[in-house]
Amino acid sequence: MSATARKTAPNAEDIRTRKGSTPLVSLTAYTTPMARLMDDHCDFVLVGDSVGMVLHGLESTLGVTMEMMILHGQAVARGLNSAMMVIDMPFASYEHDPTHAFKNAARLMAETGAGAVKLEGGVEMAETIRFLVKRGIPVMAHIGLTPQSINTLGGYKVQGRDEQAKAVLADAHAVAEAGAFSVVLEKVPQGLADQITAEVAIPTIGIGASAGCDGQILVVDDMVGFFTAFKPKFVKRYAELGPQAEAAIAEYAADVRARTFPADEHVFADQAPSKGPKA
Repeated sequence: MSATARKTAPNAEDIRTRKGSTPLVSLTAYTTPMARLMDDHCDFVLVGDSVGMVLHGLESTLGVTMEMMILHGQAVARGLNSAMMVIDMPFASYEHDPTHAFKNAARLMAETGAGAVKLEGGVEMAETIRFLVKRGIPVMAHIGLTPQSINTLGGYKVQGRDEQAKAVLADAHAVAEAGAFSVVLEKVPQGLADQITAEVAIPTIGIGASAGCDGQILVVDDMVGFFTAFKPKFVKRYAELGPQAEAAIAEYAADVRARTFPADEHVFADQAPSKGPKA
């Protein structure tokens, strides 16, 4: 295969058939360089609406727009060769009715090249998921802690303990039966996540759930230590790039103020060097 040849990225059906096999690997991405770094290692890459908090400084995901998702989706697509791209539907782009959801989902896929969309909600979104799937829009569902519903959930709390377990389990069955090809379980107790994984026919993707899920996803900036405003319990830091970057910036600032940067090797001579006599 030539260096410029493109591999065939998995599609939604490929992901669905991975149920119960080697765990699926996923991370979020919002930029071309980061997408390139994870392309060979992830089965699918999510352009998450978490971009609003991670890159734009928003307090929640509620202020993320279609235009923001399309812009970042296009950037991520340029960095992917072998991983599937899934893109989040932002708040208020799909809740009104299935027709409105289809219009926005189709736009997201057409303008970014995404292989699927992800939307939040369980039983209440089953009709919309079914409508989209029947019209050619692959849907990844997202239940448990759904950040777009943070104001009604009362904060970033674990979902599915005690009496809530039945509701989360019902959500899982509803989205699977509606045609979602996979489902993200966020901040769901381990036992419940394992039960859902055993009972539904589609892959479960855990984030703060269980190692027994069919796959895992994390926000990449959390995982590599770029985003340091807070650290969820379910995040494992595989690097501390934020402090390293800040230290590099501080060193650069000191060099500039001391006039040690730029040095001779970083500037250009007044005259181009002679090429010497021809042979």
